[in-house]
Amino acid sequence: MGGTSFTIVGVVKNMIMESPFNLVRQAIYLVNYDEANGYMNIRINPKMSVSDALVRTEAIFKKLVPAVPFDYQFADTEYGLKFAAEERIGKLASVFATLAILISCLGLFGLASFVAEKRTKEIGVRKVLGATVYNLWKMLSMDFVMLVIISCLIAGPIAWYYLHQWLMKYEYRTDISWWIFPVVIVGALFITIVTVSFQAIKAAIANPVKSLRTE
Repeated sequence: MGGTSFTIVGVVKNMIMESPFNLVRQAIYLVNYDEANGYMNIRINPKMSVSDALVRTEAIFKKLVPAVPFDYQFADTEYGLKFAAEERIGKLASVFATLAILISCLGLFGLASFVAEKRTKEIGVRKVLGATVYNLWKMLSMDFVMLVIISCLIAGPIAWYYLHQWLMKYEYRTDISWWIFPVVIVGALFITIVTVSFQAIKAAIANPVKSLRTE
């Protein structure tokens, strides 16, 4: 190249140097000793602590270029900045998802309390006629379980579509595994049952005499 022969000392595959949103371009990396370079790339001995390595590096740097201040960056930190926005989005999504789950649980708890209160006399009659706690719990919980299943079946395809569109922005991306959606449905059902069960069991074990006293 340019009348100079070079020796290939290594080949790397898909080393992302620029934007992670773009394909990696073919490139040649070489050390040019003839032109001044504003950066020095060094590798710290893994057996040495970072603080000791920086002290020794600074001493050598000041001997070589005493007029230039010693400034350094770590390669892994600089590389991590390429994905800082995605990591921030992931953290925000986790926080808002947690808040959404908590708000949903509060709504379910309030709705379960309201339903149990409205059906107090019905529960008392069923219990007098021989219904067990399990039967009453199943009766009160099944309505909520069916609603959650229907909502998951509606939300699943919509979530897959928008997640797929988001991943398509990346040249290098993961796939959306099919097992994620059954796991989410099971998790939603578990949270629903745990939230509703408190009021359902409380209503099921209540003394039917109190609820039927005014009838």
